[in-house]
Amino acid sequence: MPVEVTHTPSPNFNDRNEGAVPTVLVVHYTGMVTAEAALRRLCDPRAEVSAHYLVMEDGEVHQLVSEDKRAWHAGVGVWRGITDLNSASIGVEIVNPGHEFGYVDFAEEQMKSVALLAEEIVRRHDIKPWNVIGHSDLAPERKEDPGEKFNWKLLASMGIGMWPTKKLGEARGEAQLIEDLKQIGYDCSNLQKTILAFQRHWRPNILSGLPDEETQRIARTLCLQLSS
Repeated sequence: MPVEVTHTPSPNFNDRNEGAVPTVLVVHYTGMVTAEAALRRLCDPRAEVSAHYLVMEDGEVHQLVSEDKRAWHAGVGVWRGITDLNSASIGVEIVNPGHEFGYVDFAEEQMKSVALLAEEIVRRHDIKPWNVIGHSDLAPERKEDPGEKFNWKLLASMGIGMWPTKKLGEARGEAQLIEDLKQIGYDCSNLQKTILAFQRHWRPNILSGLPDEETQRIARTLCLQLSS
């Protein structure tokens, strides 16, 4: 059943550059104290920020920008060599105060709406599993969202995004980890921050920023899944 959306237009958008089409789905949290404040900011022309969708705590979905337009959500970042992520992506903001204001679990109804919405977006635009990412994946030096409490495994169980299989690959050292992270899509200019972003997404129980064996094995597994 399609997700019901409330149309709440934001003025903060423009055309996608050079005929670009969405190939990436980027998930964010709002990182503000209240949902109302987040919605106001995403629709405030002075803020110059927006997303295509905003998902409230109770699961209500607001569409702020048409999917054929370029919402202003990603900022400076890189994913799989793409630098203008706003032109190449659909952005979904999820109401959550974030790490700065008391990071909380995402509500069950909220996650259900996010999953169903993401499922529709991925299907509409044929977005590949390796291009379903968080804001911190494309901008590890600047961002932490949607963070370690976001249920990426749930999305992957619905065919949205990737999750490592139970049998993990072999740890092959830091140099191989760097190559694997690059193959997955990361920019490794700041390796510690990149590893931390990777862990927030795929090893959320231990956030060390260190190239430990489990992190190496998970990255190796994802690369093997990419090539299968």
